[in-house]
Amino acid sequence: MNTEISGVIFTYLLTLAIAIPLGRYISRVFKGEKTWLDFMAPIERFIFRFSGIDAKKEMNWKQHLFALLTINSVWLIYAFICLMAQGHLPLNPDGNAGQSADTAFNTAISFLVNCNLQHYSGESGATYFTQHFVFMFLHFASAATGIAALVVLFRALKDKVTDKLGNFWNYFLKSITRLLLPISFIIAIIFAFNGMTTSYAGKTTFISMQGDTVHVSRGPVAALVAIKHLGTNGGGWFGANSAHPIENPNYLTNTVELVAQCIIPIALVFALGFFLNKKKFSYVIFGVMTLGMLLLVIPTINAELNGNPAIARMGISQPTGAMEGKEVRFGPVNSAYWSIMTTIISTGSVNSMHDSAMPVSGTMMLLAMMVNCFYGGCGVGILNFYIFIIIAVFISGLMVGRTPEFFGRKIEAREIKIASLIALLHPFIILVGLAVSSYTLVHAPNADWSVKPGSWLNNPGNHGFSEMLYEYTSSAANNGSGFEGLGDGNIFWNYTTGIVMILGRFLPIIGPLAIAGLLANKKYIPESAGTLKSDTSTFGVMIFAVIVIIAALSFFPSLALGPIAEHFSLK
Repeated sequence: MNTEISGVIFTYLLTLAIAIPLGRYISRVFKGEKTWLDFMAPIERFIFRFSGIDAKKEMNWKQHLFALLTINSVWLIYAFICLMAQGHLPLNPDGNAGQSADTAFNTAISFLVNCNLQHYSGESGATYFTQHFVFMFLHFASAATGIAALVVLFRALKDKVTDKLGNFWNYFLKSITRLLLPISFIIAIIFAFNGMTTSYAGKTTFISMQGDTVHVSRGPVAALVAIKHLGTNGGGWFGANSAHPIENPNYLTNTVELVAQCIIPIALVFALGFFLNKKKFSYVIFGVMTLGMLLLVIPTINAELNGNPAIARMGISQPTGAMEGKEVRFGPVNSAYWSIMTTIISTGSVNSMHDSAMPVSGTMMLLAMMVNCFYGGCGVGILNFYIFIIIAVFISGLMVGRTPEFFGRKIEAREIKIASLIALLHPFIILVGLAVSSYTLVHAPNADWSVKPGSWLNNPGNHGFSEMLYEYTSSAANNGSGFEGLGDGNIFWNYTTGIVMILGRFLPIIGPLAIAGLLANKKYIPESAGTLKSDTSTFGVMIFAVIVIIAALSFFPSLALGPIAEHFSLK
Protein backbone atom coordinates (compact mmCIF):
# COMPACT_ATOMS: atom_id res chain seq x y z
CA MET A 1 0.00 0.00 0.00
CA ASN A 2 2.90 2.36 0.69
CA THR A 3 4.02 1.87 -2.90
CA GLU A 4 0.53 2.69 -4.20
CA ILE A 5 0.34 5.86 -2.11
CA SER A 6 3.86 6.85 -3.21
CA GLY A 7 2.73 6.41 -6.81
CA VAL A 8 -0.20 8.79 -6.28
CA ILE A 9 2.01 11.40 -4.60
CA PHE A 10 4.56 11.13 -7.41
CA THR A 11 1.83 11.53 -10.02
CA TYR A 12 0.51 14.72 -8.43
CA LEU A 13 3.99 16.21 -7.98
CA LEU A 14 4.80 15.40 -11.61
CA THR A 15 1.58 17.17 -12.60
CA LEU A 16 2.66 20.30 -10.74
CA ALA A 17 6.19 20.13 -12.18
CA ILE A 18 4.67 20.31 -15.67
CA ALA A 19 1.75 22.64 -14.93
CA ILE A 20 3.72 25.57 -13.46
CA PRO A 21 6.03 26.17 -16.46
CA LEU A 22 3.12 25.35 -18.76
CA GLY A 23 1.15 28.13 -17.08
CA ARG A 24 3.94 30.59 -17.82
CA TYR A 25 3.99 29.41 -21.44
CA ILE A 26 0.19 29.80 -21.78
CA SER A 27 0.45 33.35 -20.44
CA ARG A 28 3.09 34.21 -23.02
CA VAL A 29 1.01 32.75 -25.86
CA PHE A 30 -2.06 34.86 -25.08
CA LYS A 31 -0.07 37.97 -24.30
CA GLY A 32 1.29 37.73 -27.83
CA GLU A 33 4.88 37.26 -26.66
CA LYS A 34 7.44 35.10 -28.45
CA THR A 35 7.32 31.36 -27.81
CA TRP A 36 9.03 28.32 -29.26
CA LEU A 37 5.89 27.47 -31.27
CA ASP A 38 5.83 30.69 -33.26
CA PHE A 39 6.56 28.64 -36.37
CA MET A 40 2.81 27.84 -36.32
CA ALA A 41 2.02 31.50 -37.11
CA PRO A 42 2.00 31.08 -40.95
CA ILE A 43 -0.45 28.19 -40.61
CA GLU A 44 -2.68 30.30 -38.39
CA ARG A 45 -2.56 33.22 -40.84
CA PHE A 46 -3.50 30.90 -43.69
CA ILE A 47 -6.50 29.55 -41.74
CA PHE A 48 -7.68 33.06 -40.92
CA ARG A 49 -7.22 34.23 -44.51
CA PHE A 50 -9.04 31.15 -45.85
CA SER A 51 -11.90 31.69 -43.36
CA GLY A 52 -12.15 35.42 -43.99
CA ILE A 53 -11.44 36.24 -40.33
CA ASP A 54 -9.63 39.36 -39.18
CA ALA A 55 -7.83 38.00 -36.11
CA LYS A 56 -6.69 41.48 -35.09
CA LYS A 57 -10.21 42.86 -34.78
CA GLU A 58 -11.02 43.56 -31.13
CA MET A 59 -14.30 42.24 -29.72
CA ASN A 60 -16.36 43.18 -26.69
CA TRP A 61 -17.83 40.48 -24.44
CA LYS A 62 -21.10 40.30 -26.37
CA GLN A 63 -19.28 39.73 -29.68
CA HIS A 64 -17.17 37.02 -28.06
CA LEU A 65 -20.28 35.23 -26.86
CA PHE A 66 -22.00 35.60 -30.22
CA ALA A 67 -19.03 34.01 -32.01
CA LEU A 68 -18.77 31.24 -29.42
CA LEU A 69 -22.45 30.32 -29.45
CA THR A 70 -22.82 30.59 -33.23
CA ILE A 71 -19.96 28.25 -34.11
CA ASN A 72 -21.01 25.77 -31.44
CA SER A 73 -24.50 25.68 -32.97
CA VAL A 74 -22.98 24.79 -36.33
CA TRP A 75 -20.88 22.02 -34.78
CA LEU A 76 -23.95 20.59 -33.03
CA ILE A 77 -25.86 20.22 -36.29
CA TYR A 78 -22.80 18.75 -38.03
CA ALA A 79 -22.23 16.17 -35.28
CA PHE A 80 -25.91 15.17 -35.15
CA ILE A 81 -26.08 14.51 -38.91
CA CYS A 82 -22.81 12.54 -38.96
CA LEU A 83 -23.86 10.29 -36.07
CA MET A 84 -27.19 9.41 -37.64
CA ALA A 85 -25.55 8.76 -41.03
CA GLN A 86 -22.37 7.03 -39.81
CA GLY A 87 -23.49 3.61 -41.09
CA HIS A 88 -23.31 4.99 -44.65
CA LEU A 89 -20.04 6.91 -44.22
CA PRO A 90 -16.50 5.64 -44.88
CA LEU A 91 -14.05 4.28 -42.26
CA ASN A 92 -16.49 1.73 -40.91
CA PRO A 93 -14.71 -1.64 -41.17
CA ASP A 94 -16.89 -3.26 -38.47
CA GLY A 95 -20.15 -2.23 -40.15
CA ASN A 96 -21.56 -0.27 -37.18
CA ALA A 97 -25.01 1.21 -37.76
CA GLY A 98 -26.05 4.84 -37.48
CA GLN A 99 -27.32 6.08 -34.14
CA SER A 100 -31.00 6.65 -33.44
CA ALA A 101 -32.23 10.26 -33.35
CA ASP A 102 -32.39 10.42 -29.54
CA THR A 103 -28.96 8.82 -29.07
CA ALA A 104 -27.43 11.09 -31.73
CA PHE A 105 -29.06 14.10 -30.02
CA ASN A 106 -27.51 13.15 -26.68
CA THR A 107 -24.12 12.18 -28.13
CA ALA A 108 -23.75 15.29 -30.29
CA ILE A 109 -24.52 17.57 -27.34
CA SER A 110 -22.32 15.51 -25.04
CA PHE A 111 -19.17 15.88 -27.13
CA LEU A 112 -19.95 19.48 -28.08
CA VAL A 113 -20.08 20.56 -24.43
CA ASN A 114 -16.93 18.72 -23.32
CA CYS A 115 -19.03 16.24 -21.32
CA ASN A 116 -18.78 13.02 -23.37
CA LEU A 117 -21.53 11.25 -21.49
CA GLN A 118 -21.74 8.06 -23.55
CA HIS A 119 -25.18 6.47 -23.79
CA TYR A 120 -23.78 4.00 -26.33
CA SER A 121 -21.01 1.42 -26.23
CA GLY A 122 -17.85 3.10 -27.51
CA GLU A 123 -16.46 0.58 -29.98
CA SER A 124 -19.83 -0.62 -31.32
CA GLY A 125 -21.83 2.60 -31.14
CA ALA A 126 -19.47 4.72 -33.26
CA THR A 127 -17.37 4.23 -36.39
CA TYR A 128 -13.79 5.24 -37.11
CA PHE A 129 -15.18 8.17 -39.09
CA THR A 130 -17.24 9.60 -36.23
CA GLN A 131 -14.56 8.79 -33.66
CA HIS A 132 -12.15 10.86 -35.75
CA PHE A 133 -14.13 13.59 -37.47
CA VAL A 134 -16.80 14.15 -34.83
CA PHE A 135 -15.49 13.08 -31.44
CA MET A 136 -11.81 13.87 -31.82
CA PHE A 137 -12.60 17.11 -33.64
CA LEU A 138 -14.93 18.17 -30.82
CA HIS A 139 -12.34 17.11 -28.24
CA PHE A 140 -10.11 19.85 -29.63
CA ALA A 141 -12.89 22.35 -30.34
CA SER A 142 -14.68 22.11 -26.98
CA ALA A 143 -11.46 22.39 -24.98
CA ALA A 144 -10.32 25.35 -27.09
CA THR A 145 -13.72 27.00 -26.62
CA GLY A 146 -13.34 26.85 -22.83
CA ILE A 147 -9.78 28.18 -22.95
CA ALA A 148 -10.73 31.01 -25.32
CA ALA A 149 -13.59 32.03 -23.03
CA LEU A 150 -11.21 32.11 -20.06
CA VAL A 151 -8.71 34.31 -21.90
CA VAL A 152 -11.49 36.87 -22.38
CA LEU A 153 -11.79 36.92 -18.59
CA PHE A 154 -8.01 37.33 -18.31
CA ARG A 155 -8.15 40.38 -20.60
CA ALA A 156 -11.08 41.88 -18.72
CA LEU A 157 -9.23 41.59 -15.40
CA LYS A 158 -5.94 42.91 -16.78
CA ASP A 159 -7.01 46.21 -18.37
CA LYS A 160 -8.27 49.02 -16.17
CA VAL A 161 -11.15 50.30 -18.32
CA THR A 162 -11.88 48.68 -21.66
CA ASP A 163 -14.43 46.98 -23.86
CA LYS A 164 -11.72 45.64 -26.18
CA LEU A 165 -11.17 42.06 -25.07
CA GLY A 166 -9.19 40.57 -27.93
CA ASN A 167 -10.46 38.29 -30.66
CA PHE A 168 -12.28 35.02 -29.96
CA TRP A 169 -11.06 33.32 -33.13
CA ASN A 170 -7.46 34.20 -32.34
CA TYR A 171 -7.75 32.76 -28.83
CA PHE A 172 -9.58 29.70 -30.10
CA LEU A 173 -7.11 28.82 -32.85
CA LYS A 174 -4.04 29.44 -30.70
CA SER A 175 -5.48 27.19 -28.02
CA ILE A 176 -5.29 24.39 -30.56
CA THR A 177 -2.14 25.17 -32.53
CA ARG A 178 0.02 26.38 -29.62
CA LEU A 179 -1.27 24.15 -26.82
CA LEU A 180 -3.61 21.22 -27.46
CA LEU A 181 -2.21 19.90 -30.73
CA PRO A 182 1.54 19.78 -29.91
CA ILE A 183 1.09 18.33 -26.41
CA SER A 184 -1.46 15.73 -27.51
CA PHE A 185 0.92 14.68 -30.30
CA ILE A 186 3.65 13.94 -27.73
CA ILE A 187 1.21 12.06 -25.49
CA ALA A 188 -0.10 10.01 -28.43
CA ILE A 189 3.46 8.94 -29.30
CA ILE A 190 3.97 7.70 -25.74
CA PHE A 191 0.72 5.77 -25.90
CA ALA A 192 1.45 4.23 -29.29
CA PHE A 193 4.81 2.91 -28.10
CA ASN A 194 3.14 1.40 -25.04
CA GLY A 195 0.60 -0.75 -26.77
CA MET A 196 -2.38 1.42 -27.73
CA THR A 197 -3.49 0.54 -31.22
CA THR A 198 -3.11 2.96 -34.11
CA SER A 199 -4.57 0.71 -36.79
CA TYR A 200 -7.46 1.41 -39.13
CA ALA A 201 -8.18 -2.30 -39.50
CA GLY A 202 -11.39 -3.82 -38.18
CA LYS A 203 -11.86 -6.31 -35.39
CA THR A 204 -9.30 -9.02 -34.82
CA THR A 205 -10.04 -12.51 -33.54
CA PHE A 206 -8.16 -14.70 -31.09
CA ILE A 207 -8.72 -17.77 -28.92
CA SER A 208 -8.71 -17.07 -25.19
CA MET A 209 -7.10 -19.27 -22.54
CA GLN A 210 -10.56 -20.69 -21.84
CA GLY A 211 -10.85 -21.67 -25.50
CA ASP A 212 -13.42 -19.00 -26.38
CA THR A 213 -13.32 -17.12 -29.67
CA VAL A 214 -13.02 -13.42 -28.88
CA HIS A 215 -13.50 -10.51 -31.29
CA VAL A 216 -11.51 -7.44 -30.24
CA SER A 217 -12.10 -3.98 -31.69
CA ARG A 218 -9.14 -1.89 -32.77
CA GLY A 219 -8.64 1.50 -34.36
CA PRO A 220 -6.47 4.62 -34.01
CA VAL A 221 -7.00 4.65 -30.25
CA ALA A 222 -3.81 6.43 -29.14
CA ALA A 223 -4.65 9.70 -30.88
CA LEU A 224 -8.13 9.96 -29.39
CA VAL A 225 -7.05 9.00 -25.86
CA ALA A 226 -4.34 11.69 -25.90
CA ILE A 227 -6.71 14.58 -26.57
CA LYS A 228 -9.56 13.03 -24.58
CA HIS A 229 -7.46 13.52 -21.45
CA LEU A 230 -5.49 16.63 -22.33
CA GLY A 231 -8.70 18.46 -23.26
CA THR A 232 -10.53 17.15 -20.16
CA ASN A 233 -13.01 15.46 -22.47
CA GLY A 234 -13.13 11.86 -21.27
CA GLY A 235 -15.09 10.02 -23.95
CA GLY A 236 -13.54 6.57 -24.36
CA TRP A 237 -12.84 4.75 -27.60
CA PHE A 238 -14.06 1.62 -25.82
CA GLY A 239 -17.11 1.30 -23.62
CA ALA A 240 -14.91 0.37 -20.66
CA ASN A 241 -12.96 3.60 -21.16
CA SER A 242 -9.51 3.66 -19.53
CA ALA A 243 -10.20 0.41 -17.69
CA HIS A 244 -9.80 -1.29 -21.09
CA PRO A 245 -6.32 -2.82 -21.61
CA ILE A 246 -5.99 -1.33 -25.10
CA GLU A 247 -7.06 2.13 -23.96
CA ASN A 248 -4.82 1.98 -20.87
CA PRO A 249 -2.24 -0.82 -21.27
CA ASN A 250 0.00 -0.37 -18.23
CA TYR A 251 0.93 1.74 -15.19
CA LEU A 252 2.97 4.16 -17.31
CA THR A 253 0.04 4.97 -19.61
CA ASN A 254 -2.18 5.20 -16.55
CA THR A 255 0.16 7.80 -15.02
CA VAL A 256 0.42 9.75 -18.29
CA GLU A 257 -3.37 9.79 -18.61
CA LEU A 258 -3.72 11.05 -15.04
CA VAL A 259 -1.14 13.79 -15.56
CA ALA A 260 -2.52 14.76 -18.97
CA GLN A 261 -6.03 15.44 -17.72
CA CYS A 262 -4.79 17.70 -14.91
CA ILE A 263 -1.99 19.78 -16.40
CA ILE A 264 -4.00 22.35 -18.39
CA PRO A 265 -6.64 23.12 -15.70
CA ILE A 266 -3.90 23.57 -13.07
CA ALA A 267 -1.61 25.42 -15.51
CA LEU A 268 -4.40 27.90 -16.28
CA VAL A 269 -4.53 28.87 -12.59
CA PHE A 270 -0.84 29.80 -12.71
CA ALA A 271 -1.30 31.37 -16.15
CA LEU A 272 -3.81 33.75 -14.58
CA GLY A 273 -1.15 34.98 -12.15
CA PHE A 274 1.48 35.35 -14.86
CA PHE A 275 -0.95 37.09 -17.23
CA LEU A 276 -2.11 39.64 -14.63
CA ASN A 277 1.26 39.94 -12.91
CA LYS A 278 -0.53 38.88 -9.72
CA LYS A 279 1.11 35.60 -8.81
CA LYS A 280 -0.01 35.74 -5.18
CA PHE A 281 -3.62 35.91 -6.35
CA SER A 282 -3.16 32.72 -8.39
CA TYR A 283 -1.51 31.05 -5.40
CA VAL A 284 -4.60 31.81 -3.31
CA ILE A 285 -6.86 30.27 -5.96
CA PHE A 286 -4.57 27.27 -6.29
CA GLY A 287 -4.51 26.84 -2.51
CA VAL A 288 -8.31 26.84 -2.22
CA MET A 289 -8.66 24.40 -5.11
CA THR A 290 -5.96 22.09 -3.76
CA LEU A 291 -7.48 22.09 -0.26
CA GLY A 292 -10.80 21.11 -1.80
CA MET A 293 -9.14 18.35 -3.79
CA LEU A 294 -7.39 16.92 -0.70
CA LEU A 295 -10.60 16.97 1.33
CA LEU A 296 -12.17 14.83 -1.39
CA VAL A 297 -9.32 12.48 -2.30
CA ILE A 298 -8.16 11.51 1.22
CA PRO A 299 -11.53 10.10 2.40
CA THR A 300 -11.91 8.31 -0.94
CA ILE A 301 -8.53 6.59 -0.68
CA ASN A 302 -9.24 5.70 2.94
CA ALA A 303 -12.64 4.20 2.09
CA GLU A 304 -11.31 2.11 -0.78
CA LEU A 305 -8.32 0.86 1.26
CA ASN A 306 -10.48 -0.26 4.19
CA GLY A 307 -12.85 -2.29 2.05
CA ASN A 308 -16.52 -3.06 2.50
CA PRO A 309 -17.66 -3.39 6.15
CA ALA A 310 -20.55 -5.64 5.09
CA ILE A 311 -18.05 -8.12 3.68
CA ALA A 312 -15.82 -7.75 6.74
CA ARG A 313 -18.75 -8.74 8.99
CA MET A 314 -18.87 -12.04 7.12
CA GLY A 315 -15.33 -12.74 8.27
CA ILE A 316 -13.84 -12.31 4.79
CA SER A 317 -10.45 -10.60 4.76
CA GLN A 318 -9.86 -7.72 2.33
CA PRO A 319 -6.07 -7.23 2.50
CA THR A 320 -5.97 -5.28 -0.76
CA GLY A 321 -8.98 -3.07 0.00
CA ALA A 322 -12.21 -2.82 -1.96
CA MET A 323 -11.27 -4.38 -5.32
CA GLU A 324 -14.79 -4.76 -6.71
CA GLY A 325 -14.91 -3.03 -10.11
CA LYS A 326 -11.19 -2.20 -10.13
CA GLU A 327 -8.29 -3.26 -12.30
CA VAL A 328 -5.70 -5.43 -10.55
CA ARG A 329 -3.08 -3.52 -12.58
CA PHE A 330 -3.86 -0.28 -10.76
CA GLY A 331 -5.25 -1.18 -7.34
CA PRO A 332 -7.63 0.71 -5.01
CA VAL A 333 -5.41 3.72 -4.19
CA ASN A 334 -4.67 4.70 -7.78
CA SER A 335 -8.28 4.05 -8.76
CA ALA A 336 -9.51 6.24 -5.88
CA TYR A 337 -7.15 9.05 -6.88
CA TRP A 338 -8.25 8.77 -10.52
CA SER A 339 -11.95 8.84 -9.54
CA ILE A 340 -11.55 12.15 -7.69
CA MET A 341 -9.25 13.83 -10.22
CA THR A 342 -11.53 12.86 -13.09
CA THR A 343 -14.56 14.33 -11.29
CA ILE A 344 -13.00 17.57 -10.05
CA ILE A 345 -11.26 18.13 -13.40
CA SER A 346 -14.51 17.28 -15.26
CA THR A 347 -12.77 14.77 -17.50
CA GLY A 348 -15.10 11.90 -16.66
CA SER A 349 -12.79 9.12 -17.85
CA VAL A 350 -12.55 6.06 -15.60
CA ASN A 351 -10.00 3.36 -14.86
CA SER A 352 -12.43 1.62 -12.48
CA MET A 353 -16.19 1.37 -12.21
CA HIS A 354 -17.55 4.21 -10.08
CA ASP A 355 -20.77 2.27 -9.48
CA SER A 356 -18.71 -0.27 -7.49
CA ALA A 357 -17.05 2.33 -5.26
CA MET A 358 -17.77 2.56 -1.55
CA PRO A 359 -20.60 4.98 -0.58
CA VAL A 360 -18.11 7.43 0.96
CA SER A 361 -16.21 7.46 -2.35
CA GLY A 362 -19.44 8.01 -4.26
CA THR A 363 -20.24 10.95 -1.99
CA MET A 364 -16.84 12.51 -2.66
CA MET A 365 -17.18 12.06 -6.43
CA LEU A 366 -20.62 13.65 -6.37
CA LEU A 367 -19.37 16.56 -4.27
CA ALA A 368 -16.48 17.08 -6.69
CA MET A 369 -18.96 17.59 -9.53
CA MET A 370 -21.47 19.50 -7.43
CA VAL A 371 -18.82 22.06 -6.46
CA ASN A 372 -17.44 21.96 -10.02
CA CYS A 373 -14.65 24.52 -9.51
CA PHE A 374 -11.71 22.69 -7.90
CA TYR A 375 -9.36 22.94 -10.91
CA GLY A 376 -12.29 22.13 -13.23
CA GLY A 377 -12.21 21.61 -16.99
CA CYS A 378 -10.18 23.50 -19.57
CA GLY A 379 -11.02 27.14 -18.94
CA VAL A 380 -14.43 26.60 -17.39
CA GLY A 381 -13.02 25.57 -14.00
CA ILE A 382 -11.74 29.08 -13.33
CA LEU A 383 -14.89 30.60 -14.87
CA ASN A 384 -16.97 28.67 -12.32
CA PHE A 385 -14.56 29.68 -9.55
CA TYR A 386 -14.90 33.32 -10.64
CA ILE A 387 -18.60 33.21 -9.73
CA PHE A 388 -17.70 32.24 -6.16
CA ILE A 389 -15.09 35.02 -6.06
CA ILE A 390 -17.72 37.61 -6.97
CA ILE A 391 -20.12 36.30 -4.31
CA ALA A 392 -17.31 36.18 -1.70
CA VAL A 393 -16.24 39.76 -2.49
CA PHE A 394 -19.84 40.97 -2.29
CA ILE A 395 -20.48 39.31 1.09
CA SER A 396 -17.13 40.52 2.45
CA GLY A 397 -17.89 44.08 1.39
CA LEU A 398 -21.25 44.03 3.14
CA MET A 399 -19.64 42.66 6.30
CA VAL A 400 -17.32 45.66 6.58
CA GLY A 401 -19.84 48.24 5.38
CA ARG A 402 -18.16 49.05 2.02
CA THR A 403 -19.29 48.87 -1.56
CA PRO A 404 -17.72 45.61 -2.70
CA GLU A 405 -14.94 46.00 -5.24
CA PHE A 406 -12.70 43.55 -7.06
CA PHE A 407 -9.56 44.53 -8.97
CA GLY A 408 -10.60 48.18 -8.83
CA ARG A 409 -14.19 47.71 -10.03
CA LYS A 410 -17.28 48.07 -7.89
CA ILE A 411 -19.51 45.01 -7.78
CA GLU A 412 -23.08 46.21 -7.85
CA ALA A 413 -26.58 44.78 -8.14
CA ARG A 414 -26.34 43.69 -11.77
CA GLU A 415 -23.15 41.66 -11.30
CA ILE A 416 -24.25 39.95 -8.09
CA LYS A 417 -27.62 39.04 -9.63
CA ILE A 418 -25.86 37.31 -12.53
CA ALA A 419 -23.44 35.55 -10.17
CA SER A 420 -26.27 34.39 -7.91
CA LEU A 421 -28.30 33.06 -10.83
CA ILE A 422 -25.34 31.10 -12.20
CA ALA A 423 -24.46 29.73 -8.74
CA LEU A 424 -28.05 28.56 -8.26
CA LEU A 425 -28.42 27.24 -11.80
CA HIS A 426 -26.08 24.30 -11.20
CA PRO A 427 -28.04 22.74 -8.31
CA PHE A 428 -31.34 23.73 -9.95
CA ILE A 429 -30.87 21.73 -13.16
CA ILE A 430 -29.47 18.74 -11.24
CA LEU A 431 -32.24 18.57 -8.66
CA VAL A 432 -35.05 19.28 -11.13
CA GLY A 433 -33.75 16.47 -13.36
CA LEU A 434 -33.54 14.16 -10.35
CA ALA A 435 -37.09 15.06 -9.29
CA VAL A 436 -38.49 14.43 -12.78
CA SER A 437 -36.73 11.06 -13.12
CA SER A 438 -37.80 9.97 -9.62
CA TYR A 439 -41.42 10.94 -10.31
CA THR A 440 -41.40 9.20 -13.68
CA LEU A 441 -39.88 6.06 -12.16
CA VAL A 442 -42.68 5.80 -9.61
CA HIS A 443 -45.70 7.18 -11.43
CA ALA A 444 -45.11 6.20 -15.06
CA PRO A 445 -43.97 2.55 -14.94
CA ASN A 446 -45.58 1.83 -18.33
CA ALA A 447 -44.43 4.95 -20.16
CA ASP A 448 -43.23 4.44 -23.72
CA TRP A 449 -39.55 5.44 -23.25
CA SER A 450 -38.14 2.48 -25.26
CA VAL A 451 -36.96 1.15 -21.90
CA LYS A 452 -39.59 1.18 -19.16
CA PRO A 453 -38.73 3.34 -16.15
CA GLY A 454 -38.98 0.33 -13.84
CA SER A 455 -36.01 -1.25 -15.60
CA TRP A 456 -33.74 1.81 -15.32
CA LEU A 457 -32.33 0.74 -12.00
CA ASN A 458 -30.38 -2.46 -11.53
CA ASN A 459 -29.85 -1.40 -7.91
CA PRO A 460 -32.91 -0.37 -5.86
CA GLY A 461 -33.04 1.80 -2.77
CA ASN A 462 -30.39 4.35 -1.82
CA HIS A 463 -27.87 3.21 -4.43
CA GLY A 464 -30.43 3.43 -7.23
CA PHE A 465 -31.24 6.96 -6.09
CA SER A 466 -27.49 7.75 -6.16
CA GLU A 467 -27.27 6.43 -9.73
CA MET A 468 -29.90 8.90 -10.94
CA LEU A 469 -28.39 11.74 -8.90
CA TYR A 470 -24.95 10.95 -10.34
CA GLU A 471 -26.25 10.97 -13.93
CA TYR A 472 -27.66 14.48 -13.71
CA THR A 473 -24.74 15.77 -11.65
CA SER A 474 -22.28 14.43 -14.21
CA SER A 475 -24.32 15.98 -17.03
CA ALA A 476 -24.57 19.40 -15.38
CA ALA A 477 -20.85 19.43 -14.53
CA ASN A 478 -19.96 18.41 -18.12
CA ASN A 479 -18.16 15.44 -16.62
CA GLY A 480 -19.49 12.37 -18.41
CA SER A 481 -18.66 9.61 -15.92
CA GLY A 482 -21.52 7.56 -14.55
CA PHE A 483 -22.80 5.07 -12.04
CA GLU A 484 -23.30 2.51 -14.77
CA GLY A 485 -25.88 0.44 -12.92
CA LEU A 486 -28.32 2.94 -14.44
CA GLY A 487 -29.95 1.94 -17.71
CA ASP A 488 -29.53 5.31 -19.41
CA GLY A 489 -29.55 4.37 -23.09
CA ASN A 490 -33.17 5.26 -23.76
CA ILE A 491 -35.28 8.17 -24.95
CA PHE A 492 -36.01 9.63 -21.50
CA TRP A 493 -32.39 9.83 -20.34
CA ASN A 494 -31.06 10.83 -23.76
CA TYR A 495 -33.28 13.90 -23.95
CA THR A 496 -33.31 14.98 -20.29
CA THR A 497 -29.55 14.72 -19.83
CA GLY A 498 -29.04 16.39 -23.22
CA ILE A 499 -30.96 19.45 -22.03
CA VAL A 500 -29.06 19.49 -18.72
CA MET A 501 -25.71 19.28 -20.55
CA ILE A 502 -26.50 22.25 -22.78
CA LEU A 503 -27.59 24.42 -19.86
CA GLY A 504 -24.71 23.23 -17.67
CA ARG A 505 -22.14 24.15 -20.31
CA PHE A 506 -23.11 27.46 -21.82
CA LEU A 507 -24.88 29.42 -19.07
CA PRO A 508 -21.83 29.14 -16.75
CA ILE A 509 -19.75 30.55 -19.62
CA ILE A 510 -22.20 33.34 -20.47
CA GLY A 511 -22.55 34.48 -16.85
CA PRO A 512 -18.86 34.99 -15.95
CA LEU A 513 -18.10 36.64 -19.31
CA ALA A 514 -21.03 39.00 -18.87
CA ILE A 515 -19.81 39.94 -15.38
CA ALA A 516 -16.23 40.37 -16.62
CA GLY A 517 -17.36 42.52 -19.54
CA LEU A 518 -19.57 44.71 -17.38
CA LEU A 519 -16.84 45.22 -14.78
CA ALA A 520 -14.22 45.97 -17.44
CA ASN A 521 -16.34 48.92 -18.62
CA LYS A 522 -16.55 50.46 -15.16
CA LYS A 523 -14.41 53.28 -13.85
CA TYR A 524 -11.22 51.98 -12.26
CA ILE A 525 -10.88 52.72 -8.54
CA PRO A 526 -7.35 52.57 -7.07
CA GLU A 527 -6.89 50.36 -4.02
CA SER A 528 -7.26 52.05 -0.62
CA ALA A 529 -6.84 51.04 3.01
CA GLY A 530 -10.35 49.62 3.04
CA THR A 531 -9.95 47.50 -0.10
CA LEU A 532 -10.30 43.75 0.44
CA LYS A 533 -7.03 42.30 -0.79
CA SER A 534 -7.49 39.34 -3.10
CA ASP A 535 -4.06 37.79 -2.55
CA THR A 536 -4.36 36.91 1.15
CA SER A 537 -5.20 33.71 3.00
CA THR A 538 -8.20 35.51 4.55
CA PHE A 539 -9.67 36.03 1.09
CA GLY A 540 -9.00 32.36 0.29
CA VAL A 541 -10.82 31.23 3.45
CA MET A 542 -13.78 33.43 2.52
CA ILE A 543 -14.04 31.92 -0.95
CA PHE A 544 -13.75 28.39 0.44
CA ALA A 545 -16.49 29.12 2.99
CA VAL A 546 -18.82 30.42 0.26
CA ILE A 547 -18.21 27.28 -1.86
CA VAL A 548 -18.86 24.95 1.08
CA ILE A 549 -22.00 26.76 2.22
CA ILE A 550 -23.56 26.89 -1.25
CA ALA A 551 -22.73 23.24 -2.00
CA ALA A 552 -23.84 22.02 1.45
CA LEU A 553 -27.14 23.90 1.45
CA SER A 554 -27.95 22.89 -2.12
CA PHE A 555 -27.00 19.23 -2.18
CA PHE A 556 -26.88 17.81 1.35
CA PRO A 557 -30.53 16.58 1.33
CA SER A 558 -30.05 14.62 -1.89
CA LEU A 559 -26.71 13.22 -0.71
CA ALA A 560 -28.36 12.19 2.57
CA LEU A 561 -30.98 10.18 0.67
CA GLY A 562 -28.37 8.55 -1.56
CA PRO A 563 -24.74 7.69 -0.74
CA ILE A 564 -24.79 8.86 2.90
CA ALA A 565 -27.79 6.66 3.74
CA GLU A 566 -26.15 3.78 1.87
CA HIS A 567 -22.96 4.23 3.90
CA PHE A 568 -24.81 3.90 7.21
CA SER A 569 -26.76 0.89 5.94
CA LEU A 570 -23.46 -1.00 5.57
CA LYS A 571 -22.48 -0.51 9.22
